[in-house]
Formats: sequence, C-alpha cells, structure tokens
Amino acid sequence: MQPTAPELEILKLLWQQQPQTGRELHDQLADVLDWSYSSTRKTLERMVDKGLLQLVQQGNQNSYAALVAKVPTLAALAQDFASRVLELKQPLPLAMFADSALLSAEDLQALEQQLQQLERGDEPC
Repeated sequence: MQPTAPELEILKLLWQQQPQTGRELHDQLADVLDWSYSSTRKTLERMVDKGLLQLVQQGNQNSYAALVAKVPTLAALAQDFASRVLELKQPLPLAMFADSALLSAEDLQALEQQLQQLERGDEPC
C-alpha cells in the first residue's frame, strides 16, 4: 500500500531517526502539515492499521517506527507516478534521483535495482 502525502512526510522523518513519539513527529511536521496534534495522532493510528508503522510502547510513552523500507517505497511511488501520471513506458532514469537529500549513494544503488524489478513487473523486496 502506498502512503499518502502526509504519511510520506511522517515516513521520511522516521527513516532518518526512529522510533519517535507522536509529539516529536507532530512538532517536526507543524510547518509542513499545518494541522492539530489530534490529526497527527489519528494519521499515526491509521498508518499502524495499514502496516506502514509499528507502535513501540516505551514505558508510558508511545513511539512509532517505520515498517516499510525507504528504497522500495520510493521506487514504487516514483514508478507509479511515472506510469500513471506521466504515461512513461520506459525505465526511469536514475539520474532524476541523484541530488536527493533523502538518498545516500547506497540507497541510489538499491533504488536502481528496485526500479529495474518494478519495470520487469517483479514485486519489490
């Protein structure tokens, strides 16, 4: 299941550092999402239900960790956008990801493999 835009913002934070509490995530996303803390909590609950996040109970605090890996998720999103929105039929060029602050050199290599698998119609790892 592909994440929505707000869910992707949460995942990007968790891919950088996890676990994080709902309050920590909300505070970091306040300028991006511009919504209430209760909306953040509800989104986190839905993401747990969808299998995108894991609820980690630490004492009396609930924290969250990503259950979906960064590279396969981004590859699937990019491939879906390219084929569904742009109607591209050829493989995506890896160069379009080269300047991403979200991806390391190792991530780029893994992303290239994921994109090739998606192009062949294989399920991502």
